Amino acid sequence: MKNFHVAIIGAGVIGSSIAWELSKYKLDVVVFEKGSDVATGTSKANSGVIHSGINSPSSSLKARFCVEGNKMLQPLADSLGFSLKWVGKFVIAKNEDEAKELNQIKKVGQENGVPGLEIKDEKDVKALEPNVPCYKALWVPTAGIILPYEFTIAFAENAAINNVNFLLETEVMDLQKKENNFVIKTNKGKFQSKILVNAAGLNCREIVSMLQEPDFNVHPCRGEYLVLDKAYSHLVKSMIYPIPPKELGVLGVHITPTIEGNILLGPSAEFINDSDEKRTTLKMMKTLLREAKDIIPIFPEKAVINAYSGIRCKLASPNEGGWTDYIIEESKQTPDLINLLGIESPGLTAAPAVSKEVVKMISKSIKMKTKTDFKTKKIKNNRFSEMSSKEKSDLIKKDQRWGRVVCRCEHITEAEIFNALSNPLKSQTLSSVKYRCRAGMGRCQGGFCTQHIVRIMGEDFNIDVKKMKLKSSNSNLFYGKTREIDND
Repeated sequence: MKNFHVAIIGAGVIGSSIAWELSKYKLDVVVFEKGSDVATGTSKANSGVIHSGINSPSSSLKARFCVEGNKMLQPLADSLGFSLKWVGKFVIAKNEDEAKELNQIKKVGQENGVPGLEIKDEKDVKALEPNVPCYKALWVPTAGIILPYEFTIAFAENAAINNVNFLLETEVMDLQKKENNFVIKTNKGKFQSKILVNAAGLNCREIVSMLQEPDFNVHPCRGEYLVLDKAYSHLVKSMIYPIPPKELGVLGVHITPTIEGNILLGPSAEFINDSDEKRTTLKMMKTLLREAKDIIPIFPEKAVINAYSGIRCKLASPNEGGWTDYIIEESKQTPDLINLLGIESPGLTAAPAVSKEVVKMISKSIKMKTKTDFKTKKIKNNRFSEMSSKEKSDLIKKDQRWGRVVCRCEHITEAEIFNALSNPLKSQTLSSVKYRCRAGMGRCQGGFCTQHIVRIMGEDFNIDVKKMKLKSSNSNLFYGKTREIDND
């Protein structure tokens, strides 16, 4: 059995950020991820919002790690190269009663140390957001947007180049504690580790149950989103939120600009029984559009180009109000098992701060020696479409693949597809291309470029067409021929 100092279960944003933080030290670290890439679950299917810390009670871990993480993000973006924009956020009140709620939200934010909070009149809001009618609004300047999958990939790929082992399509089947080590049985063999970090998200209870009787439940809560065409990017510049609903522990349907120019509507909030039930529904699409029009009456209904959903990991049922704090602790029953439970919003923002806390916990059991050869690589290069004519010409002279456009909607070249498939994690699905260079994210949603990506996967990476995957080990792109060719 291969032995490790630390084993992490789950390569979402929490698991990947912990892996990166640990990669600064002389440790053998492994990450088990049952998906075919990092950020295949909740970590990619969310609003991509950097929260400021105005919505969680001041005594909570959610508030603490959100505020700490928010302050860490700009230096991280500068270092790791992921996209980040501080677009700010308005929480709007439609009448005097709702305006009273704004005062309470502002008070909580100030108690949490959130700077720059200001309640504005409609005239001041309109000066910045002319399409947003309101009575008053709370302005939150320290709120921002990122690409959540790019954020996670930045942590994971930087951890990988610093010798963290990422084992994709590797599912943990059983766990045993033997003396001072965990024996980890997976679908790809057995491993051993001194410390076990449970960052399995929605599956966190299943991991705990392999070692002890869980004293908590997970209540999956689905949130559906709509994606608007870039042609409507002018509708808002900042994030627009309603007064949070008092039930379910969520922030309500909001309107969010994205790094790439699309606008997101959502999320909805629907408690479900199956955490894998990620379908989108016509009923919820109509609901999201209606609620968006309540915020911006001129909202166009025919602007939607895609829909997706993500599942929140809630520890409180709807009957309990839907809100509870994070649980980040070493198990009292199983020493050296560190559990991260119920990490929902603002988990994306909190991730860097949470990872430092977990490393501090690990340092109590393992002596940590800092590496002298730690490397940092910016994951995002300038896109070919954004380069000057001279830069484009120089690249094409070196490699003609830069001159062949594969994705017409997003103007992505063959060389960019090749670079996406050459990632340090060795993830080579259609989705791994999509989330690294945006091929397939445009108006036609892959209708034109998919065939060319498939060609590159076969010609340049020798991937058998029968083994090409969309996004997981069970999602074959092709299952057989539609007809046999007669060579006679």
